[in-house]
Amino acid sequence: MRKTFRQRFRVEPELDDLPDHALLNIIRIPEQGTYSPWALITRRVAYALLLMAAVSVLVYVDKDGYSEDLTFIDAVYYTAVSLSTTGYGDITPVTQHARLINITIITPVRIAFLILLVGTTLSVLTEETRRALQIQRWRKRMRNHTVVVGYGTKGRSAVAALLADGTPPNQIVVVDTNQHALDMASSQGLVTVQGSATKADVLKLAGVTRARAVVVAPNKDDTAVLVTLSVREIAPSATIVASVRESENLHLLKQSGADSVVISSETAGRMLGLATVTPSVVEMMEDLLSPDEGFSIAERVVREDEVGANPRHLADIVLGVVRSGELYRIDSPEAEIVEPGDRLLYVRRVFNDEVREL
Repeated sequence: MRKTFRQRFRVEPELDDLPDHALLNIIRIPEQGTYSPWALITRRVAYALLLMAAVSVLVYVDKDGYSEDLTFIDAVYYTAVSLSTTGYGDITPVTQHARLINITIITPVRIAFLILLVGTTLSVLTEETRRALQIQRWRKRMRNHTVVVGYGTKGRSAVAALLADGTPPNQIVVVDTNQHALDMASSQGLVTVQGSATKADVLKLAGVTRARAVVVAPNKDDTAVLVTLSVREIAPSATIVASVRESENLHLLKQSGADSVVISSETAGRMLGLATVTPSVVEMMEDLLSPDEGFSIAERVVREDEVGANPRHLADIVLGVVRSGELYRIDSPEAEIVEPGDRLLYVRRVFNDEVREL
């Protein structure tokens, strides 16, 4: 009973405080290149044969230092039994020079030979150590990245938009509890963290405290509220963009600290309604929301020659002006004149992966 009581009230350590080697099954950083097991085995055997060839030549060059009058075949034979630690003893180094070569060269090569052929366990340990060091470096260097909470339909669409807009895959961290979803994210080159984003330690593990933006896209509205509260508490300066299904939960997310909220059900409903009356409008809106082809809405810094001009008269089709973090539509009085430091919300055109401004 005492044991049950202790287990129930035991305080679990936070994930962020665990050593890096304990996070191997939680954080996954995609590799730059992967090799098949057969390719790895073939490469190991090739290295071993190269070592044998090099040592055989070395022994044959110093053949006068051994107990037998060595031929090259004898040198290869001695190398094989020596590197494999069999050591029959029928051929032995007898001169000081030959023994010195055995100590300084052949013995280290023997160790390397054994590691190459028999070091399967050592290879596993080395791989885990390498991954732990990789996680350690990532946790120290990751800055100004984007964290995507939830890799369902909305999360995948958000990631696709980020990638199409030029965000490197290694600058996107996906947090989810579903292993299949994380496997899909990892196949795209994204960093993944397994765990519930409602927990602060999981968010810290994803580097939310140093993130530029956080996309909250879970399947349930109550989860979105909890995640937004947790993110805002530990990352006051991060930009939080959240998604909810129902409009009545909009104020909850705003109160929780979300900078922008997208209502998925209302947006889909409006698109469906427009599609029944003016399908061409829906087609154009979908085109504007797809940054990898056709037209796209983008944001850029005002150029020096544009300062003081009316945004309606610029070469680009300007939709709004962003000033001090506030968006002013093109028809508002604040957007009459472009000021230094403003950012323009405009329409751009993409031709075969080349972006051309209208």
